[in-house]
Amino acid sequence: MDTITDRDFGELYQKYGPMVLRRCRFLLNDEDMALDAMQDVFLKIMENNYRIKDMCSSLFYVTATRICLNMIRARKIRTGPDFDAIAEMMVDEFSEIEAEKIEARDVLEKLFSSRDSKDSLIATLHFVDGLTLEETAEQIGMSVSGVRKRISELKKFSASMNI
Repeated sequence: MDTITDRDFGELYQKYGPMVLRRCRFLLNDEDMALDAMQDVFLKIMENNYRIKDMCSSLFYVTATRICLNMIRARKIRTGPDFDAIAEMMVDEFSEIEAEKIEARDVLEKLFSSRDSKDSLIATLHFVDGLTLEETAEQIGMSVSGVRKRISELKKFSASMNI
C-alpha cells in the first residue's frame, strides 16, 4: 500500500468526505464554495502523494481548514469582508480536542522517527484517532493481541523517555 490508488481514494472519500464537507460548510457558509473546498482538500492530499498509512482524520481536518481560510482570504481580496472577524470566530470555534489531536500527532511523528512505522501508525490510530484495539488491528492488518503487545511496548518506551 504505497500511494493512493483509485479504490483507496474512493474509500478515503467515503470515510472522510462528510467530515470535510461539514468543516467547509461551517467555515465558508456557502454550499457551492464548501463543495469546491472539499474537492480541493482531496486534490491537495492526492497531489502530496500521502500514503494510506499516513491518513487520519486530523490530516483532512487541518487541510480543510487551511483551504477554507485561503478561500476566505481570496474572497476578502475580491469583496472586502472583515477577515479578522472571521478568523477570530474560527479560533473560538476550533475545538481544543482537535488541536490536541494535531499536537499529539506531531509529537508522535517526532518520537517515532527512529522506530518501526507500524508503531507510529498504531499509536496514531489508537491514541490520536481514538480507535479501539479491534479497529486499530483491522486498519493495519494485525491481530488484536499483536496490537495490544505493541501498545504495551510503546507505553514502556514512552515511559523510559519520560513522555
